[in-house]
Amino acid sequence: MKKYYIILLLCSLSMVGCSEFDEDINVNPNIPSEASGTQLIANAQLYLPSLSSSPQGEFLAQYLAETQYVGVSLYPEGSTSFYWFYEGPLMNLQTVLNSEENLSGAEGPVANQIAVAKILKAYFYWNLTDRWGDVPYLEALQGADNFTPAYDTQQSIYLNLFELLKEANDQIVAGSIENDLVYGGDMEKWKKLGNTIRLLMALRLSEVDEQLAREEFNAALSDGIMESNADNLVFRHLADANNQNYWYEQVIDRNREWWALTENLVEDMKPVNDPRLEVYGDPARESGEFVGMPFGETEALGTEEYSLLGSDIIAQDAAVHLVTYAQALFAIAEAAEREWISEDAETYYNMAVENSILQWTGSTEGVDELLNQPGVAFDPDNAIEIIAEQRWIHLFMHGYEAWSEWRRTGFPDDFVQPDGRPVPTRLAYPDNESFNNSDNYEAAVDRQFGGDDSIYGTVWWDK
Repeated sequence: MKKYYIILLLCSLSMVGCSEFDEDINVNPNIPSEASGTQLIANAQLYLPSLSSSPQGEFLAQYLAETQYVGVSLYPEGSTSFYWFYEGPLMNLQTVLNSEENLSGAEGPVANQIAVAKILKAYFYWNLTDRWGDVPYLEALQGADNFTPAYDTQQSIYLNLFELLKEANDQIVAGSIENDLVYGGDMEKWKKLGNTIRLLMALRLSEVDEQLAREEFNAALSDGIMESNADNLVFRHLADANNQNYWYEQVIDRNREWWALTENLVEDMKPVNDPRLEVYGDPARESGEFVGMPFGETEALGTEEYSLLGSDIIAQDAAVHLVTYAQALFAIAEAAEREWISEDAETYYNMAVENSILQWTGSTEGVDELLNQPGVAFDPDNAIEIIAEQRWIHLFMHGYEAWSEWRRTGFPDDFVQPDGRPVPTRLAYPDNESFNNSDNYEAAVDRQFGGDDSIYGTVWWDK
């Protein structure tokens, strides 16, 4: 596996060679410049940690406070590039989809290779559009045939991704695929992942199109979603410099103790003896207690008096949790509260908290005690809020996803406005787009935000 990671990393350094197929796809799979379908899929999987491993995402969800260069956490106006999505994972996956007739069945049924490529394409695009809003979609990934693709509306992208995930669900057949870094070729797990993504995408539309949200939610639930933490979409790093955890590189290799747990996070977890807190952070070195740092604090900065990232989080071979069973259970609990389904909201909420603790700590010790604590125990009068609060705690270190859920629900409702600046509601487009793709860029900005490419514009579903 280590040797295979190294091959894929070499491949990722030369994206042109990895994303262009020869007419004869059945070539030596050990040569990165002649990558097979499943190698391209595996190379796309290497980008999965990038969807969560980002200080910017943790600042947007207010999980981490900056101890050193506080200005970067104060939500400065500025652009954020989305080019890596297109140049890396999406180009690899689109190449697989464009080459269906030439894929080799020797690495697993071609239908399954295509299905996995569709699921991953949908997942990357879902993250992409939720951060920026309208983005290039139908005309994108054409290489030299179109350097200036039009921006599609977020609404149309969502509708297309729902169909893409349904196609993937329907075309999966018996048999595994090779070179799968996530599920080891287990297509039942891929099937459940695709449907779980559909479920979570459907819930995202709760405030903008409840009828569509309800229909898609129930359809995904019927087709079969995750059934345990064993089904989670997890990327597992290696205890090796060639494929190590981002946070290990930053904190250990570069000696950057720049991030502490926020005061809000610690104050939500510490008083109720939440067992996850000991995983999320370490006790402050000065006091031996868990102490959160006020988000955006510009004075009395230091690393001795605050709880820094936990040793499990920054481990070289740490796992990155992306789509999880607990997320699905929180979604079902919320859907039950909204009366989209007939299940009991409290039952699924309790199951979600239990499986979150199991995911993070490896045991269910402390679950019953936590669920009996005021503020954690299910409250039917404030069900949406309490579900959202525990979902936020569960999504620790998957900041962009937690930020999207905060934008949708408004909870937690105690986020800080550092230096008087509200939490952004989107990312601004890359600066280069204003001259590389000016007509389409300007049309997208005018259509959504009245001509102002601001981090305080709102995406389609954020109503």
